[in-house]
Amino acid sequence: MARSELGADEAGFRAFVASRSAALHRVAYLLTGDQYLAEDLLQTALLETAIRWRRITAVGDPEPYVRRVLYTRHVSWWRRTRHEPPPLAQPDDHPQAPADGDPDVLAEQAAGRLTVAQALARLTPRQRAVLVLRYFEDLTEVQAGSVLGCSPGTIKSQTRDALRRLRQVAPELADLAGRPAASAAPSPTMPEVPR
Repeated sequence: MARSELGADEAGFRAFVASRSAALHRVAYLLTGDQYLAEDLLQTALLETAIRWRRITAVGDPEPYVRRVLYTRHVSWWRRTRHEPPPLAQPDDHPQAPADGDPDVLAEQAAGRLTVAQALARLTPRQRAVLVLRYFEDLTEVQAGSVLGCSPGTIKSQTRDALRRLRQVAPELADLAGRPAASAAPSPTMPEVPR
């Protein structure tokens, strides 16, 4: 179905997918916390984009549309399955090829990534989406609200609630930021939220 609707624009769609898939997959992974779920989410978003490719590109850049589909589909999937515990990737589920470098540094980096992934998994998908938009995508409240279809005030309150929840359920993240958990000094990557 999608192929026939692409028609002459198929080359443009293929070029977009080839150039932007890696970045879009990173966003999907941050949202889902699982490589395979991220691949499914990205494929769903790209399929929806392919079906509407001519209309999307007639308006301009297709990437904001794809990103919005990623965020909204992720929240929709969560709503449908929220009574089931989300599948979490285990450290050995996706073995990595050995990297060159100091084994202690590599182990510390892997532990840090695992800590962040486990902490993000404790948030609702909407909270995770807001944090990814604000701190990974570096969008303003207005831009993030536009992506998620809500007001900047909602983005601010979701951000505040998500950061507060992270501080409660994952105080070890303060150690990764290089400051003691009890410190009141704001982190440059995670702003201090009033308690």
